[in-house]
Amino acid sequence: MRFTDFRDYSVWHKSIMLAKEVHRLSKKLPQNELFGLQSQMSRAATSVASNIAEGQSRGSAKDFIRFLYISNGSVAEIQTQLILCVEYGYLMQEDIDVAMDLAIQTAKMLNSLIKTIKIRNGMK
Repeated sequence: MRFTDFRDYSVWHKSIMLAKEVHRLSKKLPQNELFGLQSQMSRAATSVASNIAEGQSRGSAKDFIRFLYISNGSVAEIQTQLILCVEYGYLMQEDIDVAMDLAIQTAKMLNSLIKTIKIRNGMK
């Protein structure tokens, strides 16, 4: 089955869930982080789904994979920022558990999709 729209990918839907959860958490940060950590978290979370969509629309497997790797980098960025929120005392560990789980699931799905695209296109 060949998907023709980024919305056909379950990883895109998972990344939307991640973005919504990260956005919800970022609203709990103190006002002095509005242009710092809060802004970084929102941008990184938005980037995951956006790069999946942009990569899929490029029309080539090579481009799609490149954008999926960028999405994966943004997921790692989100995980780091969530950990920092706990370390700085802005959030509790249990506050970030859902977002961290979504991030892990998203990363696994991205890696699986990258592997599948590479196999189907005879890439290493």
